[in-house]
Amino acid sequence: MPLAELALGAFERMVAATPGFRTRPGQQAMAQQIASALSGVTLGEQAEPSQTLCVIQAGTGVGKSAAYLSTGVALALALKTRLVISTATVALQDQLMTKDLPALAAVLDTPLVYALAKGRGRYVCQFKLERLAGDPTAALEDLFESEEERAPARAAFGNAAPAGDPRERRIKLYATLTLALADGSWDGDRDRLAQQPEPADWSAVAAERHTCTARHCPSYRQCSYYTARSQLAQANVIVANHDLVLASIGMKTLPELDNCLLVFDEGHHLPAVALGQFASSMDLSHLRWLDKLPRTLQQVSEKIQVALAQDVATLAQQLNAALQDLARMVMDLLALASTGYDAQHRFPNGVLPQAWHEPLGLIQGHAAGLSKVLEALGAELKRIARDDPSQAASCSLQYARLGQLAPRLRSVLETSGLLLEDGAQPLAKWLKSDTASGLVNLSAHACPIVPGDLLRQSLWRQVRGAVVTSATLTSCGSFDFFLQEAGLSDNPAVSTLAVDSPFDYREQGRLIVVETAADPKDVDAYTREMLAELLDDLRQVQRGALVLFTSRAQMNAALAALDGALQASVLVQGRMARARLIAAHQARVEASLPSVIFGLQSFGEGLDLPGLLCETVFIAKLPFAAPSDPVQEARAEWLRTLGRDSFTELVVPATGMRLLQWTGRAIRHEDDQARVICYDRRLLRTAYGRRMLQGLPSYALSRRVGGVELPL
Repeated sequence: MPLAELALGAFERMVAATPGFRTRPGQQAMAQQIASALSGVTLGEQAEPSQTLCVIQAGTGVGKSAAYLSTGVALALALKTRLVISTATVALQDQLMTKDLPALAAVLDTPLVYALAKGRGRYVCQFKLERLAGDPTAALEDLFESEEERAPARAAFGNAAPAGDPRERRIKLYATLTLALADGSWDGDRDRLAQQPEPADWSAVAAERHTCTARHCPSYRQCSYYTARSQLAQANVIVANHDLVLASIGMKTLPELDNCLLVFDEGHHLPAVALGQFASSMDLSHLRWLDKLPRTLQQVSEKIQVALAQDVATLAQQLNAALQDLARMVMDLLALASTGYDAQHRFPNGVLPQAWHEPLGLIQGHAAGLSKVLEALGAELKRIARDDPSQAASCSLQYARLGQLAPRLRSVLETSGLLLEDGAQPLAKWLKSDTASGLVNLSAHACPIVPGDLLRQSLWRQVRGAVVTSATLTSCGSFDFFLQEAGLSDNPAVSTLAVDSPFDYREQGRLIVVETAADPKDVDAYTREMLAELLDDLRQVQRGALVLFTSRAQMNAALAALDGALQASVLVQGRMARARLIAAHQARVEASLPSVIFGLQSFGEGLDLPGLLCETVFIAKLPFAAPSDPVQEARAEWLRTLGRDSFTELVVPATGMRLLQWTGRAIRHEDDQARVICYDRRLLRTAYGRRMLQGLPSYALSRRVGGVELPL
C-alpha cells in the first residue's frame, strides 16, 4: 500500500473512533496534505537528501492534532523512524499526552509508545539531593551560593516572597524528597510533585548539564533524568517543546533531525524562541561569585593534584575590576539617558563607543582565560572518574562545584564577545538598570535581530520532513510574514495551506469597532475615553468575559477606575496562578454570576474559555508591541538603513498576527455565540488597520459611534 494511502487510512480510523465526530473538510484537507508531502521524504545518512516542509494554518476547531498525529505516526512507523512533536505550551503537551495520543493508540493495529521530553532542570539530581539531605549546612556552603550571594529575588506581580527561614524550609523539603524517592512514591520529576517547591530551593537540587558527570556519577544508575532519556529511546512518538528542540540540536538528547519526522505545533512561536536561544546577557551588579571562583579552582586543582596553567587569582581580580569599570560606565551612560534608576539604553546600529572596546576586550580576555582553566579541570575530573570509579563520588562533587560557577562565566564570555562583534547584520546591543528587586541591578545584553537566519542555519538545514502548524500563521491574509520570520522564504521544499475553521463566524460572532473621538496615539485622552466606554460595557456583562490590555499601566488604570460592583466581578492576571484564576472564573459563571478576566499579552493566546465562559472579548487597543523593545527597535533601524519600511514590513504584520490570536479567544466551539469589541478606531480608519481586518475571521462587522451601533 502506498505510504500516503496508509497515512490517510490511519486518519480515517482515528476520526471515525472519535465520539461525536463531525466531518471537517479542513481537517481532511490538512491530513491529505501531510500524508502526500511526507510520504516522499528520504531519511538518514544513506539516503539521497530530500526535504519537505509543510506550513499549515488550521483555524480554531479544525482538529489539527488529530490530522497530524494520525498521519505522522502512521508514516513514522512505516518508515521505521520516530515522530517528534514540538509545542510552545505545557497545556498542549498535556492534551497530546493525556488525550490525543491515547486515542490514537487505541485504534492502531500496532503498539504505540510515546513519551514526554523535558529539559534536564525539570528533574532532581540525586547526587546533590543526597548531600543536601545528609548535611544541609555543609553542603550549601560547599556547593551552592549563600542567600547573600544570590541576586535579590525579583518580585512577581501580586506575589510575595515565601515566608519562613529558607534553611529550615530547604531541610524539610530535601528530607521529604529523599524519602519519596526511597519509597518509590516519586520518580524525581518536578512536575509530579503535589506542591511545587520555591524556585531557589529547587535550583539547588535540579539536574544541570554544567554540574553533571553523566555516566561517571555514582548516582547515574538511579538518575531520574537519564532514566527518562532511556524511555525516550524506546518511544515511537516524542513530545517536546520548541526551546528543547532548538537547544538540543547536535546534543543527541532527541533523535537526529535528518532521521525523524517533526511537527511544530503552535509554530508561530518559533521565531521568538530562536531569538531567545541566541540572546545573551551578563549581570554587572552581583560579582561576589568572582571572589569564590579562584578559590574553587585552586581547591579543585589541589584535590586532584593538577597544577593550574594560569594565575587564576590575578585573572579573577582583573575580571572583577574590568566588570566594575564597565558597570560605572553603564551607570554614567544611563544617568544621562534617564532621570530615574529604571532605565534602558540601546546602542544605535549596534555600534559601541570606541571607549567601550578596551574594557570589553579586557573582560573577554580574562573570562576566556578563566574558562579554559575551568574546562581543563572539568575534563580532568571526568577522566579520573572514568579511570578510577572509586573516586567517582569525589570527582562528581568537585565537578558540581565548578559547574555551579560555569554559567556565570560563560554569560560574561559570550555577552562581551557579542557586544564586540561587528557583522554584516547588526546585533541589538543594550544596557539596562532596574529596581524591581529593591536594589539597582545593572546588566548588558546582546541579541541577533533576524530570527529567520538563525532558524535557516541551525534548524532547517538539518530537517528532512516537517509540518509547521498553528491557528495563526498568516497575517493580513498572507503567509509571507511568517515564512520570512521563520527562515522559510524562497525555500522550494516549502508548501503552504490555510484551512478554514468549521465555525460560521458571521452567524456566531460580531466584531464591533468603537470609534473614539480621541486618537489612540494621544495616550492620556484615549485611555480616559476608552475606559469610560469599557466600564459601560462591563456593566452589561452577565456571564464570562475577557479584557485584553496592551500594557500593565493600561490595565492598572482600568482597575483604578472600577466601582465596587465591578471590582467584585473582576479577576486579574498575575494575582493568582493561571489555573486557579480560570477555576475561579468558571465557578462564578456556573453560579450565574458575572466574571471578567483582565489580562495581558500572554492571555491573548492559548486561553480556552468556551461557551458562557467568554461571551465577549474586549480589546483595549490594537496590540502593537512595546515601542521600547530593543530587539525590534534595532531591527527596524537596520531595515531603515536599507531603505525599507519597517512599519509596513514588520510592525503591521506582527500586530495583525497578534490581533488574530486575541480575537481567537471569542469563539471556541461550533455552538458558541460571542462578540469582540475593539476600542481602537484605527482598525477601520487606517489602511494598515484594514489590512489587519482582512486577516481576521469573517465576523459580522459593525462600528459604534456615540453609543449607537451601525452595521457595516
